[in-house]
Formats: sequence, structure tokens, C-alpha cells
Amino acid sequence: MQLIFVVYDGMTALDAIGPYEILSRLPGARVTFAGVQAGPVRTDTGALSLVADRALADCPDPDLVLVPGGPSVRDQVTDTALHDWLRAVDPATTWTTSVCTGSLILAAAGLLRGRTATSHWLALDLLPMYGVTPVAERVVQDGKYVTGAGVSAGIDLALTLAATIAGPQVAQSIQLACEYDPRPPFTAGSPLTAPPALVSRLRADAHLVLTT
Repeated sequence: MQLIFVVYDGMTALDAIGPYEILSRLPGARVTFAGVQAGPVRTDTGALSLVADRALADCPDPDLVLVPGGPSVRDQVTDTALHDWLRAVDPATTWTTSVCTGSLILAAAGLLRGRTATSHWLALDLLPMYGVTPVAERVVQDGKYVTGAGVSAGIDLALTLAATIAGPQVAQSIQLACEYDPRPPFTAGSPLTAPPALVSRLRADAHLVLTT
């Protein structure tokens, strides 16, 4: 099974690395990191780079595509080369997926029109611009399209896919091997449970990032 993880400058590393740690452990999985051009990409923090081993044009037949998000996603929603590739390969994929604001990229390419999807909570209200119904859930599946909420939700998305592809026992074995048993020290991981002042501040900051 050929899995293509899309990478680009300004993406959030965990959006791709979290799912990679899960899905790369599936029997027969072959994961390739690919970008519009082969070579290194700088992630959103500026301190970490990932490498696109191949150009997307050299990856014509993926079984699964995963598109990460990031603060620079507004640059990717007008990335014609990426959108052209997504539209070209999508008819033959078994799974087309995204993490975080990666769903905006799929939506901008026209792949999610008329469907339900999730995204980072700060970007959910942008999905209707592309004819997508937003759902505030950790993982949303609509046919072969599976979208994950913000950043860390990519691990949940990957485990959901692993269970569907290889069965619950395989998925649970991978979960145990990764010791994915989150017990965060705070309850600030959701806008429903975080301090209201913190939610308001992040909303204000995200408005500047996503709309300017």
C-alpha cells in the first residue's frame, strides 16, 4: 500500500509525523514524503525541516494521501500545482485524508464539496466557503475522505484508519507499541474546556494568520 504524505513549507510537523508513526507500522505500508518539488521543507516553527523524497508529479498512484495543515495554509489554498495533483490522483485513491487545516487544502481543491469534514477548531468556520459542512469532532469520515481536527488529532485519525484498513487488533497493537495513552496535565486542549480568555486570545491571533 502506497501512502503519500504531502509536505510543504510552513506545515506543522506533528500533523504528518503523528500519523506517520502509526500508519508506517501497517503491514505492507510504504510511506513517501512528497512535495511539489523534492527537497527539504521548513516546518512552521522554523527550527525543524522535513524532506520531500520525491516530487508529487512522480507519485501518480497513491492508495492513501495525507495532507497536513499549518499556519501558512492560506498560501496552500491557492497552490495550483498541489491542487492539480490532488485532483488528478483522487479518483483512484482508496483514502484521501487530512489533519488540521489540511482539510482547507482538500476543500480548496474541490474534493470535499458537499461533504462533511473537520479541521482545527480555529478554522472550522472557513470550510463552508468551499461548500463543506464543518463538524466539530476529533475525526470525521465521509466516504473515503477522512479528516482530523487540530495537530494531535492526526494520531487519532491514523488509528481510525489503521483499524479500518488492517483491523482493530492491528490498530490496538500499534497504539500499545507507541504507548499512546494521553493524560494531559491540563484540560486546555479544547475550546470547550480551556479558559475563556485563552480561547479569545487564540481566536484573535488566528484571525490575523488565516485571513491576512
